[in-house]
Amino acid sequence: MAELKNRQWLLASRPQGLIKESDFRWNEATTPALKDGEVLLRNLAFSFDPTQRGWMSMDTYMPAIPLGETMKAGAVGQVVESKKSGFAKGDLVQGLFGWEDYTISAGGGLMGLQKLPAGTDPLLALSLLGTTGLTAWVGTIDVGQVKAGDTFVVSGAAGATGSVAGMIAKIKGCRVIGIAGGPEKCAWLTKEAGFDGAIDYKNEPVGAALSKHCPKGIDVYFDNVGGEILDHCLARLADRARVVLCGAISQYNEAQGVAAHPPKNYFNLIFHGARMEGFLVFHFAQHFPQAIAEMSKWYAEGKLKNKIDLANGLENAPKTIIRLFTGANFGKQLLKLADPA
Repeated sequence: MAELKNRQWLLASRPQGLIKESDFRWNEATTPALKDGEVLLRNLAFSFDPTQRGWMSMDTYMPAIPLGETMKAGAVGQVVESKKSGFAKGDLVQGLFGWEDYTISAGGGLMGLQKLPAGTDPLLALSLLGTTGLTAWVGTIDVGQVKAGDTFVVSGAAGATGSVAGMIAKIKGCRVIGIAGGPEKCAWLTKEAGFDGAIDYKNEPVGAALSKHCPKGIDVYFDNVGGEILDHCLARLADRARVVLCGAISQYNEAQGVAAHPPKNYFNLIFHGARMEGFLVFHFAQHFPQAIAEMSKWYAEGKLKNKIDLANGLENAPKTIIRLFTGANFGKQLLKLADPA
């Protein structure tokens, strides 16, 4: 196959504080010849997640992205050419690919190459039925061990993971309170997502609101933000509570590995015989088939909503990732490049 023009975003610098557009550099190259065992993919859509901030800065559960290499994202692509057994032209494939029009992959790395069923909606595969939905399912069911009657509180509740976690908890019979920023997001949580209550951290005191909504304490807190909101929830734990540490987006723009607001109320874990546990969704891969089957069923039944915030065009990738850290996104942040052929 002839060489193809490949537009790319390269990582130009390690971000200091909030990610800036100048942390990336636009590049135009051509695709090299395909080797045995590789596939050439045309990227269709990218996922944007807070964890990408860590990939830009330091070694985490995977090595930091080297300066001068393409920025990475969870993505869905379509096979243009294949020299890899099991993959054919036209197949839809999910994995961790570069911010670029075309990616060549042999299938290694954190996510490998996951072939999707024909006709799969790439946007659904990157949101509810992708890493986002799996993270919500694992954190709520495996780590949080929710049960009917629990008071379940989730921060970042109008975001991709938080909204799904709250809806799953509701399906399981919990009383669900979401913490989000702004009246529009809070209204969506109660009117569309079915939450029992919502707290607008931008316009009301979180501690007082938690005391009002959770008079008997919090049985499960699903934390996506860290910082002061984590402390407010730790101060209001019920006996045998579970605190699920999924993310800490309020802290990600601080110095590497240093929390600007470390928790002060962790003694309550002792006083209430509670548990606080962090997790990585990749450690629960054996449960993915069950999670996808259950969420697909709930989505078909209308019990799960899939709220997407969709941007378009590779040129807008830097602007799109910044939205995550300014609170601009409403739902799962995705960027669409093209439709499947």
